[in-house]
Order: sequence, then C-alpha cells, then structure tokens
Amino acid sequence: MATANWLPAAVRAVGVERRLKAGQTLFRLGNRTAGLYEIVRGKVRLARVDASGREAILYVAAAGDTIAEASLFSPTYHCDAIATGDALVRLYPKAALLAAFARDPKAAQAFMAMLARQVMSLRTRLEQRNIHSARDRIRHYLAVHVGADGRTIALSGTVKDLAGELGLTHEALYRTLSVMAAEGEIERRKGSIRLANASV
Repeated sequence: MATANWLPAAVRAVGVERRLKAGQTLFRLGNRTAGLYEIVRGKVRLARVDASGREAILYVAAAGDTIAEASLFSPTYHCDAIATGDALVRLYPKAALLAAFARDPKAAQAFMAMLARQVMSLRTRLEQRNIHSARDRIRHYLAVHVGADGRTIALSGTVKDLAGELGLTHEALYRTLSVMAAEGEIERRKGSIRLANASV
C-alpha cells in the first residue's frame, strides 16, 4: 500500500532521503532501529544468512513499498537490507511515526490495515513454501501473482531474487522454468512470465 494512503503529512515532512549504490547495506541484523523506510526508487533485498552461510531472501522491496515496519516496536532490526541496484530510500523516524499515531487514531488504523494486508501476503508465501514440488511451487506463485489480464506475471527482480523468494536454488528454478517453457506451459519474457493458458 502506498504511503500516501496512510502516512500522516507531518511524518512525511520529516522523512530523510538516502541514496544507496548496488550492494550497499541500508541496515544489518541487530543494528539499532531508526524507523521504517519507503523505497522511492530501485529495489532493496531483505535477507538473513543461515548457519551454513546461505542467504535466505525474505522479500525484495520495490518503489512504493515500505520495509522495517516492525522497527517501530523493536530496538533492533531483524534482518539485513541491501540495495540490489542503485536505490533511493526515505527514512521515517520511529518517534515521529509513533507520536503521529498517538495523536491520530485514523492514521494508526490505516497503518494497521496495511500491516494486515502484509500478514495475508506472508501467509500466502508460507503456504507456497510448504509445497514440495518445485514445479507446483512455481505454479502456485504464478497463480497468486498473475496480472489483470489473467496471463502475465511481472517479475519484481531477477530470477535469482525469485528463487530466494520461492525457497529454491537458482539452478532448480531456472531448470524448472526451462522445462515449463519447453513444454509450452509458460513463455519467458524480459521482466515477466506469460502463461500459455489461464489455468495454472
């Protein structure tokens, strides 16, 4: 949900912009929280590294998305945030947001509604991760993210980003997409995947 739909004007006025280069870290797991961020331009990857050193991508945020909402209620960040390319982000300080929500219950309710939508999205992603077959997991993702035309799925990042979001290795995802394309189930295009038919 765009910040224009819930962010009080007084908080927007104190937002602080920061430019990031590709690969630059916005914050790290355990860093002290400053507030939540809006992605103005570019993309930011939220990730954690497991005990084996493998990075698990939690989310790839694009322009218009917000990240680190939980920072309002936590002393430290719960993951790493890294720019996938050149990006511009805007920080909304924790103290300003909490004060605005205390003054304006409608703004607080709008923020809660946005969080509720995020919870629903997270539950869908958890459902997806419980699908064992790589092909069925990909089919589930495509069905959930298909556009208004019923056939086109816009990709928000690279195939590697998508693999991380699906909990698959890059190789497994690429191989499965290649088989699906060869069998005529999908068409791969730059920045999107098109379903050969609407019944995924």
